[in-house]
Amino acid sequence: MFSSSVADAPQIREPLHAPVAHLIRGGVVEGIHYGSVVVLGTDGKVAFQLGDIEAAFYPRSALKPVQAVAMVRAGLPLDGELLSLTAASHSGEERHLAGTRRILELAGLTEDALRNVPDMPFGPAVRDIWVREGRSPSRLAQNCSGKHAAMLYTCVLNDWPLEGYLDPSHPLQQAIAEIVEDLTGQRIARVTVDGCGAPLFSVSLHGLARAAARITTAVAGTPEARVADAMRSHPEMASGAGRDVAALMAAVPGLLAKDGFEGVEVAALPDGRAVAVKIADGANRARVPVAAAALARAGVDPGLLVRFQGEELLGGGRAVGCVRPVRSLEPVVVPACA
Repeated sequence: MFSSSVADAPQIREPLHAPVAHLIRGGVVEGIHYGSVVVLGTDGKVAFQLGDIEAAFYPRSALKPVQAVAMVRAGLPLDGELLSLTAASHSGEERHLAGTRRILELAGLTEDALRNVPDMPFGPAVRDIWVREGRSPSRLAQNCSGKHAAMLYTCVLNDWPLEGYLDPSHPLQQAIAEIVEDLTGQRIARVTVDGCGAPLFSVSLHGLARAAARITTAVAGTPEARVADAMRSHPEMASGAGRDVAALMAAVPGLLAKDGFEGVEVAALPDGRAVAVKIADGANRARVPVAAAALARAGVDPGLLVRFQGEELLGGGRAVGCVRPVRSLEPVVVPACA
C-alpha cells in the first residue's frame, strides 16, 4: 500500500499556509489562524489538502512515534505502558516519573544519565503542585524524559556510547534518522535541536502523515505495530490525564494520535487513513478543532468528534463565539458561534 522508496528532501521555503480556522466573536471573524492540512486515504494518496503540505517543517513531538519505532527496530524490548512513555510528551505525573525511572533501571542507569533539559512538569495541575511544594525543575519531570531514558537504554543494548547520545552523528541518532526517512518516504531536509535537546528532523507535513499511516497499517508484532498498540492501549502514558490527544484516541476506535509544540498534530487509523495538521502561529486553540475537522474529512463519524470542535470564546463570562474550522474542512458538526 505504502511505498518504501525514499524521495528527495522537501524544499526549505516559507510555507504557503492558508486560513484553516476562524476566531468568531459575536458573528464577526475577529481573527484567522493560518496553517496546512493533509488527509490521506486508505490507498495512501492525498484525499484532501489545504495550505502547503510539501514544504519542509519541523514535526516537533509529533515525530516521537517514529523515533520510538526506530528504537524498537534497534532492539528496545519495551511494550505496553513503557513503550507508550517512550513516545510521550508526558504531563509529569507520578506514573510518568515512575515509568521513566523504570526504563533507566532496566538500562542499569540513574536520572543522572539523562541529558534532556531540566524543566517543571508540562501538565498545569501537576506543575502547580510542584510550585506549591517548592520543587525544582528536573530532567525526570521534563516532558521528553521517557524518550530520553529509552534512547539511553537503546544505547546500552547496542553497546553504543552514552556520552553524546544527542549528537546527530551518534549511532543512535543516525539509526533514528534512517527510520525517519524510511517511514516518511523522503530525505530529511535539515537537522536542528528540539526543545529537549534531541536532534529534530525536518520533513514535510505529507511525509509526517505518511509515516503515521505506515505505523498504523503495519503487520502485528512489527516495531511499528508495537508502538501503535502501546500508545493506543495507554494513551495517557503518552500524554497525561485530561490531555486532548488521549481523549481523542479514546473517542475514536483504533486511532493513533500525537501532538507536537507549535501547533502540530498527526493521527492515523488502522486502515491507513491519516491526517496531519500544522497551525502556523502554533495555537492549540486552533490545532484541536482543525485536527478534528480533518478527521471528519477522512471519514471519521463527526459524532465522535463533537467535544474536540474548539473552545468557546467568553465575553463577560458568557459564550459569545468560538474557534471554527474553515468551511472547506467540512464535513464536521460545526458549533454555532454567537
